[in-house]
Amino acid sequence: MAVRAMHHLPDDSVLRRKAKRVPKIDSSIQRIIDGMIETMKQSSGVGLAAPQVGVSLRVVVLQMPDDEESTAIINPEIVKRAGEQEVTEGCLSVPGYYGEIKRSESVTVKGLDRQGKAIRIKAIGLMAQALEHELDHLNGILYIDHIESQEKLHKIEPETGAGKVRRE
Repeated sequence: MAVRAMHHLPDDSVLRRKAKRVPKIDSSIQRIIDGMIETMKQSSGVGLAAPQVGVSLRVVVLQMPDDEESTAIINPEIVKRAGEQEVTEGCLSVPGYYGEIKRSESVTVKGLDRQGKAIRIKAIGLMAQALEHELDHLNGILYIDHIESQEKLHKIEPETGAGKVRRE
C-alpha cells in the first residue's frame, strides 16, 4: 500500500469532474482502495473519494472514529434521504477551512463492496454526513458549494489552535 497524493483546490482538474463508474473490480481497483484507505488514515479523515487522490472513478472509503475496519463502496448511489441537520464540515481537499451546511439526517446508499458483492448501508448522523460528502465528490461537488453565505465559511487560524476559527 502507498499513501496517494491529495488533490486540493484550486486544482479542479479532477475534483470538479463527474467520476466514471467502475466497470470491473480487479487488482488495480484493489490497489486504489488500499491506497485510499492508507491516505485517509494518514490524513485523519473519516472518508475519502477517489477523485481526491486524482482517480476519476466512483469509489469511496470510510471509517468512522469508533470503527475498527474501513468500508469501501464501489459505484455508490444514494437511494433514500430523510430529515435535515446543520453540520460543520471540512474537507481534506479544501484544507484550512470549515463551513456550516445542511445535510440529511439519514441516508441509504447502495453499491458494491470491494469483492463485488451488492451492499446497502443505512446511515445516520456522522456516517450519513460522510456518505453524502463523499458521494458529492464523485459528482464534482465540494461542501463549499452548499454554503449559503460567506458568514458560514470559517478559516482555521494556525496561531489560535485547531478549534478556533475566524470568519472570512
